[in-house]
Amino acid sequence: MGQVAVGFRAHTGWAAAVTLAGPPRSPSVIDRRRLELRDPAMPLQVYHAARPLGAGEAGDLIRRASEATGAMAERSLRALIGELERAGHEVFGAGLVLGGSWPPAMTTEAKLSHAGAHAAEGQVHREALIRASEACGLTVTGVAERALYARGAKTFGIAEVELRERVVELGRELGPPWGQDQKAAALVAWLALAGRAT
Repeated sequence: MGQVAVGFRAHTGWAAAVTLAGPPRSPSVIDRRRLELRDPAMPLQVYHAARPLGAGEAGDLIRRASEATGAMAERSLRALIGELERAGHEVFGAGLVLGGSWPPAMTTEAKLSHAGAHAAEGQVHREALIRASEACGLTVTGVAERALYARGAKTFGIAEVELRERVVELGRELGPPWGQDQKAAALVAWLALAGRAT
């Protein structure tokens, strides 16, 4: 059936995952799901849970939770890849919607502001998806969310408004849910497909 790419938009504890197949000029959605990233033995919001702890204990909790998130991401992704391969698809790449530039890497610093803790938790889940994709042998395409449609418009040589319409159209046959999460995951998967074709 050919090569496919899966795109992710991460949240705390889960990610929207959309898999696209077909030529980059006219791809189709072959799978849409929620990918679980949270180990139930760990706090959902680890940076918030670590804030009242001492530095050593907080750093240890954050490291353990990050490792558990990475392991869960890899298990979930391997299960998805297995299903796609059994259906005759070859998964070659992953696209990931990236957050802002802060924090640039996972930190074990627990004394963050409330907003900083949320940003750090988002980064933990994005980094877990990157590591899981690489462990599964996938080429990773990362695109900042704020630049997603501009990059897509440039890559495909169409206006952003037309690209937005095409992304909506990708989900029309599937029906709901096809919200912002699925649209962003689909577009970053589409960019991963296009990268393979160049």
